[in-house]
Amino acid sequence: MIEPILIGGKEVLGRGPTLFSQNPANGESKVKYSTASYLDLDDAINAATEANSSWREVLPHKRAVLLRNVGKLIERDKEELAKLQMIQNGKTIKECRSQAKACAEIFFYYASVCETQETVVTTPRSNNLSMTLNEPFGIVGLITPWNSPLTMEAQKLAPALAAGNSVILKPSEVTPGIGIALGKLCVEAGFPPELINVLNGSGTDVGSPIVSHPSVRMVSFTGGTNTGRAIARAASEKLMPVALELGGKSPHIVFADANIEQASRAIADGIFGSMGQSCVAGSRLLVQKDIYESLIHELINIVKSYSVGNPADESTELGPLSSFSHRDVVENYIRSAISDGGEILIGGNRPEGLDQGAYYLPTIIKDLSPNARAYKEEIFGPVLIVASFDNEEELIELANNSVYGLACGIWTNDFKRAWRIAKNIDAGTVWINSYKVLSIANPFGGMKDSGLGQEKGRQGIELYQAKKTISISI
Repeated sequence: MIEPILIGGKEVLGRGPTLFSQNPANGESKVKYSTASYLDLDDAINAATEANSSWREVLPHKRAVLLRNVGKLIERDKEELAKLQMIQNGKTIKECRSQAKACAEIFFYYASVCETQETVVTTPRSNNLSMTLNEPFGIVGLITPWNSPLTMEAQKLAPALAAGNSVILKPSEVTPGIGIALGKLCVEAGFPPELINVLNGSGTDVGSPIVSHPSVRMVSFTGGTNTGRAIARAASEKLMPVALELGGKSPHIVFADANIEQASRAIADGIFGSMGQSCVAGSRLLVQKDIYESLIHELINIVKSYSVGNPADESTELGPLSSFSHRDVVENYIRSAISDGGEILIGGNRPEGLDQGAYYLPTIIKDLSPNARAYKEEIFGPVLIVASFDNEEELIELANNSVYGLACGIWTNDFKRAWRIAKNIDAGTVWINSYKVLSIANPFGGMKDSGLGQEKGRQGIELYQAKKTISISI
């Protein structure tokens, strides 16, 4: 059996090559997905165009009803959705259940945002009354990654639909199932079917044509920085706005006055949770020299305690990487780090007894030069690079010595120092005495090579809207 794509909310077999979905926990490839061709994209564009004129006129509170319907359906199907994500990208079932819950909450949140979004009346400077409206772009392209499709796809679908757009979603080839499932739920919830188009396929065959298609008026992308640059270049040819949530090499900073036990647990979970496959993973650890050895000792003990194994097992804390090819990428970085003089403190190899899956042990590396590839580049795996610092000036230089600027964690009991450091760090999000505490209500985005625009929060709906000022003589 071959799984379909969605065009105008209807299940059809795509005219592109067949895609095999592989379970990274055991290597099995039991599910086949059809993918889209350029002909399927044209059909999706036609369906989306047909729906645009009527959908943009639907009042916000009525859109909100449909968004809440989707949230309720996700709650109904949460276990099935969690298992589907687990099978396709290897996350533990516990984390997948948590993300299924968050997926529903995203739709509930944007239902509330949608019906409470305000029109701005500007302060008059003449006899005219001026109002700034937020209007949908029309057709928007949504291109999502494989690491957390339940939340990533909801974070784009919900605000894009709430804003009054029709959507063309392209999921990752690694996790093609969640996008189709969410698309079906949107149709079941009562959205006009023509609004909902989900096209599986490669970036070359499907992603690039979506970006360059003249009828697509905005694109939101989450993924690698190089792909983000290519999307930005293509979008510039037609002066199309884009939202780009890209890579990171986020620093986790610990001062000598911090609570070492609490910091160590948050640091370990912040990089090794999800097997490091998170854009905000705290992959660089900068520790004040006074506590460097004691903190590393604590971290190593935490890593030794992790349960690595079958993601379907309720007791498993760390599952496999998302694919065998991605494990190859991580292993290449480890070899590079060793070649560049790094010392592996723990991990650095595959676990015994789990040969059938794409498993890899959490790894800590010290003594790497800031110019080393593994120090500078996003590995997107369970690899922590550790270094020490003496004072704030040295710390800020080390922390900001990166092309990325996505996230940062700071651990200290000195609030003034925490605030001072946070203000000087190049990062879109800074956590103080915590890490990776994510909320749909908080705007999220990066600086430098970590992207453009901010998703989530009340501002997240405005990503998918154009502003229009209407001025009336009174």
